[in-house]
Amino acid sequence: MSTTTFTIEGRGLKLQTADDVKEFIETISGMDALENVILSGNTFGVEACRALAAALAKKSLIKVANFSDIFTGRLKSEIPDCLVAFGEALKDKEHLVELNLSDNAFGAAGVIPLVEFLTTNRNLQVLKLNNNGLGITGGKVLAEALMTAHEKNVAEGKKSSLRVVIAGRNRLENGSAPDLAKAFAAHGTLTHVAMPQNGIRMEGIEALAAGLTNCPGLEILDLQDNTFTARGCRAFATALPTWPELKRLNFGECLLSNKGTILLSRALALGKNPKIESLDFTYGEMKEDGVLELAAVISEHLANLTSLELNGNQVEEDSAAIDAIRDALARHDHGDALGELDDMEEPESEDESGSGSDSSSDSDSDKEDEEKKKSADDELADLASKLKV
Repeated sequence: MSTTTFTIEGRGLKLQTADDVKEFIETISGMDALENVILSGNTFGVEACRALAAALAKKSLIKVANFSDIFTGRLKSEIPDCLVAFGEALKDKEHLVELNLSDNAFGAAGVIPLVEFLTTNRNLQVLKLNNNGLGITGGKVLAEALMTAHEKNVAEGKKSSLRVVIAGRNRLENGSAPDLAKAFAAHGTLTHVAMPQNGIRMEGIEALAAGLTNCPGLEILDLQDNTFTARGCRAFATALPTWPELKRLNFGECLLSNKGTILLSRALALGKNPKIESLDFTYGEMKEDGVLELAAVISEHLANLTSLELNGNQVEEDSAAIDAIRDALARHDHGDALGELDDMEEPESEDESGSGSDSSSDSDSDKEDEEKKKSADDELADLASKLKV
């Protein structure tokens, strides 16, 4: 173990009491230059957390706290007390730049104990809350904490330090996406946002697009497996030119629609995103004309593109459109940039798909109606669950 890093990562230890962590506390106490603390892949009870937190509270140089996957098998009622202890220990750490609490299923109840930490320690640059089951309520609490931190920064004339927010697999949905978008816009400093698999639909997607336009330094955006349709793509087509530093864009499995991908390609054709290195439009319902539009953009404007994912779209692997993509990539010496195409959908016949933009527009409208119905069904289900005794 180095003199700056304490780690027991992945040891599968079940640590319940202060006695169980006594050995680790002694090690931590002897590390005057401690910067990185990695507890991931073990499980801690309340007493063990409080004991470790007391030891960490005495270490002023901590930069990274990786507490992912540390509550497996614990009761949800235990976790808030653990988080309070760690939050108290870390809230005054001036050098702390990263907190990782991913893969802890603490839900909305786990965010509340973090509010004081998030609003007090405003040196934090990287916040990782992936796969925590936050839900809409937890998302709103998180957004409110980030807004409060912003307001304190403004009062003190201090620029936000926040750069990275990872919050995938949390069922944030449309209920909290607009709140988070507002918080992102307020900070205005984000360079990396990842919110995949959150059940966010068109209205929430539009809010995120609008909010993130206030983050001109954005480099990485991952919204995989949410629902865009042409409506969401239109919003992001407007936003794309505001991100000149953008390098990675993941809109895979987002029901973009062929019309939507064309809108995105035409935004990229403005030449405002020359640094893009990675692009994912997998399972986006792209057809041959949409792929051809993208090929032209790559040829003229995306010389740095080294990774392109188009699997699962409605075009044949040996089509002229895919050939055009390969030629466009080869023009920039990136002939190997295109990913696997082993799950392409059968292109619809002209009779099935109709012709022209009206058919595409009707299809998008139908999808939006279906999504609204799903949203209403979800709301009814939520209401029913609340009525259960």
